Amino acid sequence: MKDAIAKILLVDDEPDILEIVSYNLKNEGYQVFTAENGKEGVQKAKKKKPDLIILDVMMPIMDGIEACEQIRKIPELDHTIITFLTARGEDYSMIAGFDAGADDYIPKPIKPRVLVSKVKSLLRRNAMPKGDEGNIVKIGDLVIDKDQYKIIFKKEEIILPRKEFELLSLLTSKPGKVFKREEILDVVWGNEVIVGGRTIDVHIRKLREKLGDDSFKTVKGVGYKYVK
Repeated sequence: MKDAIAKILLVDDEPDILEIVSYNLKNEGYQVFTAENGKEGVQKAKKKKPDLIILDVMMPIMDGIEACEQIRKIPELDHTIITFLTARGEDYSMIAGFDAGADDYIPKPIKPRVLVSKVKSLLRRNAMPKGDEGNIVKIGDLVIDKDQYKIIFKKEEIILPRKEFELLSLLTSKPGKVFKREEILDVVWGNEVIVGGRTIDVHIRKLREKLGDDSFKTVKGVGYKYVK
């Protein structure tokens, strides 16, 4: 996927936001589609199959959280990046977004140039070749299929949101190694992507819910490790 031809779906109920953000993204050569509420956003996502979806949280008819949950149930959009663009910065709102399957969280207000830079960073990481990493990794009851972005745990197939999958892939690449928080943020989110300190914790919690507490160990003040 090249930035110049990437498709972006912008979902927001504020006309000014749609106009300003669309204008700046189109100036960068992106194909931009818009929707004014979550329901319309889900419909356009199915039709246009965008590479990136930028969702507001508070919208009429269907909010961004529900829209994100529905989009994550669409198989052909497994690799679509979803990020929230919202003025709501409370922890519970951010956590709800990640729980719904979002990859990132962009707070309002944000300068157009900064937003464009972040969009480029997200799309660039999505386009990075996997090289020899695209294979199947087996660790105990866990099987990680990096080609298809899915895992099998105790013979049950589980589809993880993108960032959960990438975090799990990183931790399992060297079982027993303690990955520092800074390293995790750099590898999984990229050093150009600004995320809060709670981001890693939220994703680790979701992985623990799906794979069990025993597999993930917290090293206070340092980071996390995966143990067999």
